[in-house]
Amino acid sequence: MAGLLSRTSTVIKSWYSKLLGKAEDPSVTLDYSYEQQLGMLQKVKKGVADVVTAKKRLELQTQKLEQEVPKLEEQARQAVAAGREDLARAALERKAFAQQQLQGLDQQISGLEAQQDKLVASEKRLSTKVEAFRSQKEVIKAQYSAAEAQVRIGEAATGIGEEMADTGLAIQRAQDKTEDMQARAAAVDELVEAGTLEDFSGGTQLDRELAALTSSSQVEADLARLKGELESGEAKKELEEESR
Repeated sequence: MAGLLSRTSTVIKSWYSKLLGKAEDPSVTLDYSYEQQLGMLQKVKKGVADVVTAKKRLELQTQKLEQEVPKLEEQARQAVAAGREDLARAALERKAFAQQQLQGLDQQISGLEAQQDKLVASEKRLSTKVEAFRSQKEVIKAQYSAAEAQVRIGEAATGIGEEMADTGLAIQRAQDKTEDMQARAAAVDELVEAGTLEDFSGGTQLDRELAALTSSSQVEADLARLKGELESGEAKKELEEESR
């Protein structure tokens, strides 16, 4: 049962990863990663600024204590000269406490300086890595854009090829239909000529042949008439000339 659940989980994860891979845009992913790295770099820089600020505050406190130590020393001297050992003792106690504070501040400042050096070194290394990633990111994005454009051109060319293939099939079908119609027209003409089909414009083949005979007879009759008229005219003319 545990093995089946494990295999099912693996299959689900593989499908989920595949779906994410299809939906993922490398350009968006790279830009997001670059923004994350810039955020980390800004945090390191802020850390350096915070350490420097803290160190400056301690240095200001150190300067105040360094100015206070000789002042307390002078006050203790004046108290002794005035016979006020109690005041001199109080001034010296404050001086000793100030000196202890100075030692502690010096240690804190040294620690902050060491921390500052580490942060600055880390900032430089991270800044170099971020800049290198930015350059690599732009190269990858350009390569991806070029590959994407090539895919689109290929897909467009494939679509054009398919469209031309469909056009070729349409032309072939049109030619086939035209040839079929021409064959049918020729067949109809042949059947009409054979008298199998009636030609409503000119009747059957028998009607056309009879009409042709009638027309031929009429032509011959008209020709004979014209010859007769011509011969009659010439004979009349000859008689008139002889009578003169």
